[in-house]
Amino acid sequence: MATTRATWAYRDRFGDGFGRTYFRRFGPGVVSSVGLGTYLGDPTDAVDEAYERALIAGLDGGCNVIDTAVNYRCGRSERVVGRAVERADVDRDAVVVATKGGFLPFDGDRPADPAAYVRETYVEDGPVDPADLAAGYHCIAPDAVDALLDRSLDALGLEVVDCYYVHNPETQLRVRSREAVYDELEATFERLERRVAAGDIGRYGVATWRALRVPPDDDAHLSLPRIVECARSAAAAVGRSETGFEAIQLPFSVHMADAFTVRAHEFEGERRSGGGERPRPRRGERRRGDVRPARCAGVRRRLRVTAPAATVTGPTTGTVTSAGPSTPGRSRDRCGRRTPRPGRPAFSAPSRTPRT
Repeated sequence: MATTRATWAYRDRFGDGFGRTYFRRFGPGVVSSVGLGTYLGDPTDAVDEAYERALIAGLDGGCNVIDTAVNYRCGRSERVVGRAVERADVDRDAVVVATKGGFLPFDGDRPADPAAYVRETYVEDGPVDPADLAAGYHCIAPDAVDALLDRSLDALGLEVVDCYYVHNPETQLRVRSREAVYDELEATFERLERRVAAGDIGRYGVATWRALRVPPDDDAHLSLPRIVECARSAAAAVGRSETGFEAIQLPFSVHMADAFTVRAHEFEGERRSGGGERPRPRRGERRRGDVRPARCAGVRRRLRVTAPAATVTGPTTGTVTSAGPSTPGRSRDRCGRRTPRPGRPAFSAPSRTPRT
């Protein structure tokens, strides 16, 4: 598991090789604002080898965040991540490994009959109740996510996953109501709170495609404040004083700026974006000292939800996952206060289509 000592030592090995804000705080330590994603590519040995070389080069070169998922490339991506972390000239404790569970994975390649594979592997004497399935292969019920987390730990060859995401929970909105999805998330969060307490994961969150960046009247909308309330209730239900929910993931790029421009979430009587933007005051209402940009007044900061920097593997869309401050130095932030400057949004594995 990533630790304070190891991640700071990782940062220090590069001296002044990166900009002052390149490493940002996350959990007990610091992470690079650019990381490594593993979503794209065919499920072949050749792509595995290319990924392993790229991951090792990234880890050796200053990227200590890796993002993957149990289903990426038919389960191959997690295995490659595990090998790269083991073989790179970097301590395991210096690397933040994030993975996801929700889409039921294949085993190395795409089967001739995917529906039959899902039925035989996960439904018949498996952890998935067919009533919990959406789109034929998505399930975020507690037993299913528990089993997928175990599968990820085995594939990665790690004792601990630093950050575990419930993957695209909005997929469940195709077959059930929002209230039912919130109830299911709370039940699954209870299971993940127990896994945090057991030391299997460092923290957890949700990785979304549309849920957090569309308005409430959109069929794919989920409320970030409501999700956080589910996490708090889950923590209380298992006797934990603080929730392990510390991360969110959603797309963000020049062409997909909804995370900061769409006021999709009701919080403390105001409508805010997933990035925390508040409504601008009308002309004449602004007073000196009233300027509070998104990063200073964000939903995530106010709810004590933080997240790691994420990853870049190409030129298009990215994923916002950073809400914490950058590490060294003090200067006037955009609120005019003398504090460590908040970290800028980071970006993750690009795709022009939703990740599954």
